[in-house]
Amino acid sequence: MVRKLARFAQVVEPVELARLPRGELLRLAEAGEEVAEIQRVLAKTGDNVVGELLRLEPTFYEWDHYPTGDVHDAETGAQYYYHAHAAEERFADEHGHFHAFVRPKLRPRGQPAPGPGRDLLCHLVAISMNAEGVPFRLFTVNRWVTGETWYPAEEALALLDDFAVRLARPSYVTNRWIGACVRLFRPQIVALIQARDRVVGDWRRRYPGRDVLEDRQLEVTSTLQVSVAGQIRAIAAALEKPRSRPKR
Repeated sequence: MVRKLARFAQVVEPVELARLPRGELLRLAEAGEEVAEIQRVLAKTGDNVVGELLRLEPTFYEWDHYPTGDVHDAETGAQYYYHAHAAEERFADEHGHFHAFVRPKLRPRGQPAPGPGRDLLCHLVAISMNAEGVPFRLFTVNRWVTGETWYPAEEALALLDDFAVRLARPSYVTNRWIGACVRLFRPQIVALIQARDRVVGDWRRRYPGRDVLEDRQLEVTSTLQVSVAGQIRAIAAALEKPRSRPKR
């Protein structure tokens, strides 16, 4: 995003999918099929998941949330919106990004009860999209960026599987796609959230007098380039790799 902040973000190493249990790999493969199929069907008519979300909007403004008021599935607690920063504050080739959240029912450990007008929103990941409406980067952010309640990595990861948007509006296909996308890149999101906490901890030790979670000099906390096609190929390769049998 802002170039001067990039050096503070931890660039996460690619995740070795071959180490994952076969059952988890099969779940990733299923999510990959859903993401790829949605993108394939939309592409047949020159459409994409971002365009689907914005098609009823007369004008797309930088910084505004789309849709207005976000998408929130009260049953699952999942919430998301799409927006774009000013051109000079975007990743290279980025049109905009989705922010994915969960509203859990329980207060995070050690956190005071929220005051009036506050909620327990937990940010999971942001998904950068290019001009063709294809995801190419995942990243996490500091608390002040989204105004979330801060959940330590362990507790945030426990909420990851709750992210599912089972709503018809504003776009059924985009709702399905973002849920499947979070499932497809689950191992990477786990690594990103863990890296986020390491960066915040390092920052707190470096600047002990600051409120790290409100420090405007720390915005992006971890980042990783991704590819839907590349992830699907890596999953297939991991599934085909022979598994060593346990010794008796």
